[in-house]
Amino acid sequence: MNFVFVSGNLALDFAGTLKWRRGEPEELLVTPADLGRWAVEAGVTTQQPSVGAGDLRRLRALREAVYRLVTSAMDGRPWPDDDLRLVNAEAEGAPPLMCLTPAGLVRSGDAGALAAAVARSAAELLGEICENGGSRVRECAREDCTRVFVDRSRGGNRQWCGMKECGNRVKVANYRSRRTRTAQPEAVGGQAPAVNRSRTSGR
Repeated sequence: MNFVFVSGNLALDFAGTLKWRRGEPEELLVTPADLGRWAVEAGVTTQQPSVGAGDLRRLRALREAVYRLVTSAMDGRPWPDDDLRLVNAEAEGAPPLMCLTPAGLVRSGDAGALAAAVARSAAELLGEICENGGSRVRECAREDCTRVFVDRSRGGNRQWCGMKECGNRVKVANYRSRRTRTAQPEAVGGQAPAVNRSRTSGR
């Protein structure tokens, strides 16, 4: 399975590891190894951290708390108290360590460091929503997609979480629908048009 990073915020990208929440949810963090791989691909750590089944449950719980807090903020609803406490508690943890080497910057940390990085990213985003409003934080316009992103486009009119997964597919589906409607012959008086058989009858 492939991770995508299109939300413009670490915590929102992490929330996106559970897809299609309103229909048939697709879990991208199936095993602890998936969580470790996400940490590397997201740039949180340079090498996969050592994580276990308990760490996976912990990070999934944080993910859902972040999603509920963000969507509550988007809808103007009060933040769930338990989710707020969880994010604040995880944000107090030590973030990943950074070490500059001749080969480049190395980031290291365990599951706790990963949780701290995600929680701090969520706290910064939610704090920004409190101060400036959440008009730039929105859900993908594809009907089944539940990915949330920060719209940083100049015109503030971004619709899709990503063109490859959602935008292009919606456009192709709309195009095919238009082609299908255009190709259907129009019936006259509710009946199919008559067929001229004079060329095949020999007359």
